[in-house]
Amino acid sequence: MSEGETSDDPDRGTDRSTRYVAGALIAGVFFGGIGGGVAFPTLPALGEVLGIAPILVGLILSANRIVRLVMNTPAGQILDRLGTRRPMLVGFLLQGCAPFGYVLGIHSGLVPVLDAGGVFLLSRAVWGFGSAFVFVGAFSTITRVTTTENRGKWVGYMRGGQSLGFPTGLVVGGLITDTFGYTPAFLAAGAAGLFAFLVAFAVLPNIQPTTGSRSGLTDLPRMIRADVRIFTVGAVNFTVRLLFAGVLLSTVVLYAQQNGIEIAFLSGVGASGIVMALGVLCSSLTTVIVGSISDRLSNRALLTLPALAVFGCGFALLALVPTLASTLAGVALIGVGVGGSNPPLLAYLGDISPDNDTGKLGGVYNVFGDLGSSVGPLVALPLAEVVGFTVEYLACVGLVVFVGVLVAATLFGESSTVSSRAIPGDD
Repeated sequence: MSEGETSDDPDRGTDRSTRYVAGALIAGVFFGGIGGGVAFPTLPALGEVLGIAPILVGLILSANRIVRLVMNTPAGQILDRLGTRRPMLVGFLLQGCAPFGYVLGIHSGLVPVLDAGGVFLLSRAVWGFGSAFVFVGAFSTITRVTTTENRGKWVGYMRGGQSLGFPTGLVVGGLITDTFGYTPAFLAAGAAGLFAFLVAFAVLPNIQPTTGSRSGLTDLPRMIRADVRIFTVGAVNFTVRLLFAGVLLSTVVLYAQQNGIEIAFLSGVGASGIVMALGVLCSSLTTVIVGSISDRLSNRALLTLPALAVFGCGFALLALVPTLASTLAGVALIGVGVGGSNPPLLAYLGDISPDNDTGKLGGVYNVFGDLGSSVGPLVALPLAEVVGFTVEYLACVGLVVFVGVLVAATLFGESSTVSSRAIPGDD
């Protein structure tokens, strides 16, 4: 929504409306994120337990993102037309049910029609379907109740709170798996997800769709071509999610095991959960801080290059110094880079999004991110077996440099707080 644009909602952008909406969202997505976090320190190690090939493990890790990749823009259109409450509640419910499918996968004899791999694939697909409505709905809701003057701050708070559930799940997953086994870890994730649904049902407000003309899904390619900034924001999200959620979180368990990285009494699985939690925690804390800083700048994209530089340094450290101390430092730097790049660009997209198409453009943003997250595990695990972690992580550094050049070439000449309104179909 551009500067000077008006809204029928008199409370739009006020502390009263934004605190209520953000608080409701944070409470729900925190517990929903626990279920997603539990999966990463446990699922990569299931290959040996269940006799699943590495490529299938990578496909299981990517299944939720592949489904979400397909559902993001349709979910955005549904949110634009129906409002936010009902679609998001469906999403929360599906996220809560998915971890119980993991339990069926561990005990695959309970589902004779599918083998263990098939059950895990289906469960991850259900989680991806639900998360499309939750993630796009959260962006759409925050964007519609903020203005360009405070959007960065509240996007940062929302994204920071949203991601805090994930490191909690990483720790819970690693500790419960090490102590009690896989089944109790998955049951805990399911219980947290269902609690998130109950919280959302009790407090989630309904942000009604705005009136006026809307662009259809078939208009999205034209909208992206008309404003190169949309493509660049999406490309950065693609790269960050490819390397963080795709490569790092899919390989850090095996990286820790191969290099003998252990923490106290924890094995490689438990230690990797702590390491991943550190990265996501650093991302969450940086997200909260950077969002507010971006509101003070004429161009939010100015924060992107230093964030990408820190992001790339983290991968370089992992590649060159495989010790416990350097692993913790490298993952922390990667987390800071993720947190430093995400809120400014997401708020930037909200600044240039027409109200009638906020959901769809939020879906476009997630499409780029989920494409990266989906490709990452499919490539990362097999590639690590062929070239090793050093070469793979150094290649990640090269990709970060490339996308940094793209940002400098396309975003630095534009003010993020004054939209050019170059998107077709906008009134």
